[in-house]
Amino acid sequence: MQRDGGGGRSPSADQTQSDDGEVGTERGTGPTRRAVLAGATALVAGCSASPLDGDAETPGTAAGSATGTDEGGRTATTSEGTAAPDGIRERGDPYVAVYEETIPSVAFVRVSTARGQSQGSGWVYDGGYVVTNAHVVSEANTVTVEFRQGDWSRAEVVGSDARSDLAVLSVDSAPAYAEPLSLADEPPVGTEVMALGAPFSLSGSASVGIVSGLDRSIRIRNGFLVADGIQTDAAVNPGNSGGPLVNLDGNVVGVVNSGGGDNVAFAVSASVVEDVVPSLVENGRYRAPYIGVQVRSVTPAVASVYGFEEARGVLVAGVVSGSPADGVLRGATGRETKFGETVPTGGDVVRAIGGTRIETEDDLSSYLAAEASPGETATFRVWRDGETVEEELTFGAAPER
Repeated sequence: MQRDGGGGRSPSADQTQSDDGEVGTERGTGPTRRAVLAGATALVAGCSASPLDGDAETPGTAAGSATGTDEGGRTATTSEGTAAPDGIRERGDPYVAVYEETIPSVAFVRVSTARGQSQGSGWVYDGGYVVTNAHVVSEANTVTVEFRQGDWSRAEVVGSDARSDLAVLSVDSAPAYAEPLSLADEPPVGTEVMALGAPFSLSGSASVGIVSGLDRSIRIRNGFLVADGIQTDAAVNPGNSGGPLVNLDGNVVGVVNSGGGDNVAFAVSASVVEDVVPSLVENGRYRAPYIGVQVRSVTPAVASVYGFEEARGVLVAGVVSGSPADGVLRGATGRETKFGETVPTGGDVVRAIGGTRIETEDDLSSYLAAEASPGETATFRVWRDGETVEEELTFGAAPER
């Protein structure tokens, strides 16, 4: 690690760095960790271009008023009337307190690629590792990490998982003030949060908002769905990717991943971090459970074609040859148009796995994320040829990308 003259101080945070990053999002899904389903390509907010570039989506708006306790010990409330809990929020303005508590652990990640320079954000994880997004470092030749007081260090990519869009960096040395941040339990909708990072290379930035939604599927630019996404209205811009989304106790509820319009941004949840990152640290990779199907949620058109009274379940549109599902589940064999929608016909419709009801594609993604592991076997209850049948399927490990 070097400071100032020794090999120097990184360029000022006021200087912007050109980049090729783009932004985009998708709504989504269920309760936790791994994502294995593929979809259409989407773009993510991470590596920034110039602040004047037209690539960036319109930033979200900040929300929420300060909470805390007054000098007499009485509870101060937000404009919505919510009481401030114990902890960091007791010390004056909650946003100031949580910022001062957490920002020393937030890093500015500078990446050199064959195409030039790009940048993103990160934060210090247990053991002194730095967590960021996989898309921030996916093409890295060299990586440097700068901390709050100008200390900087060369970094190596320890492991990266494209399916969860998480990566772990090791640094040559980190300053003592950059203490690891803790992970939070799933926050309820309405929880006040701060997005910390370096939008447009402006390191040490913060924006505020609330948790706007839970169980969102985040479709990342490689096409995968990351289950259990956190939706927030905190402003997120190119360069925020990889930075922490923290609650007002200073704990990480998610890793900022993308922003896609007014008041809408997404973060990979702490539960996914908890599942994936230790494996990246230990093994350099993470293997998600895999079944090998192309699916779509049952829509009213699908329900009409298949004779269902309710539009629920997941239609197996195709099965990947040689995958765990090959020979166990049946893919569609034909097509029919209903209500202006082209419906694959002849495929299985998954209704439940074990004791878990599967009503949408997001439910399937969430089950794979939360409940399944490679090598485990589960009972799939499916609708096939007019009747319900059960099939035993052993989950595989997702192919390398």
